Amino acid sequence: MPGVETIDSIDAAGLALADFLRDHPRLLVITGAGVSTDSGIPDYRDAAGRWKRPPPVQHGDFMGSLAVRRRYWARALVGFKALREAQVGGAHRALARLEALGHVDTLVTQNVDRLHQRAGSRRVIDLHGRADLVKCMQCGYSMMRHALHDQLARLNPAFASLKAQHAPDGDADLETDFADFKVHDCQRCGGIFKPDVVFYGDVVPAIRRQQAEEGLARADAVLAIGTSLMVFSGYRLCRQAHERGMPVAALNLGVTRADPLLSLKLSAPLTAVLEDTLARLGGSR
Repeated sequence: MPGVETIDSIDAAGLALADFLRDHPRLLVITGAGVSTDSGIPDYRDAAGRWKRPPPVQHGDFMGSLAVRRRYWARALVGFKALREAQVGGAHRALARLEALGHVDTLVTQNVDRLHQRAGSRRVIDLHGRADLVKCMQCGYSMMRHALHDQLARLNPAFASLKAQHAPDGDADLETDFADFKVHDCQRCGGIFKPDVVFYGDVVPAIRRQQAEEGLARADAVLAIGTSLMVFSGYRLCRQAHERGMPVAALNLGVTRADPLLSLKLSAPLTAVLEDTLARLGGSR
């Protein structure tokens, strides 16, 4: 990343980010798992961008294999508690405040936890969907995920009582024999229920890509927060911005896929930097 210094102290990062926001008043912000780790939701990658655990389920495997779906829903029955009970964190609140002050035009989140909305952000695009909904892949019928989990718990009481370490996006590090797990399919057509999220190997719906690109067209600059940008859907926006000559900044504890494109790299605790930035911009901590 020639010519771009990495700033790793909170004060210096807060000062640099405040200056960046003053110089670029309309931001497209991209957020990732690092924004929600303080809320108790684990992230996928380490500071070097490597997987912390085996990669998550692939869309094709989920759709094509009952055994994969049994394993997925059994683990989710244990692990979804982390998402269901997660509380808004300081980074979510700070970004909502920055939006209220007029600094954030569009917030594109790769997270599926809806914590940005709960914190008060209004201009949010859930790029990868939302984990609190499930959708039938045949007829399109949707329902709240907690209702499906209630059904799964009634069908599988032995699994519902299991404990395991929580993993990202409502998964759990549970390994056992899943052959007896009963999957609940769509009550209308018998189709496959899937969380209303973009699994690995799937594609972001065209309407969300269009909304994100419209936000990019309005923006003066891009700021990525709490994401390594290893997933192409987020990195793509940074690459498009760079190709248009727009500044791209990142606030992330670790490497990002967009490091060679950055005009500002901040590697310091997210919430502390955002709160320091708010104070310098006249907002409240």
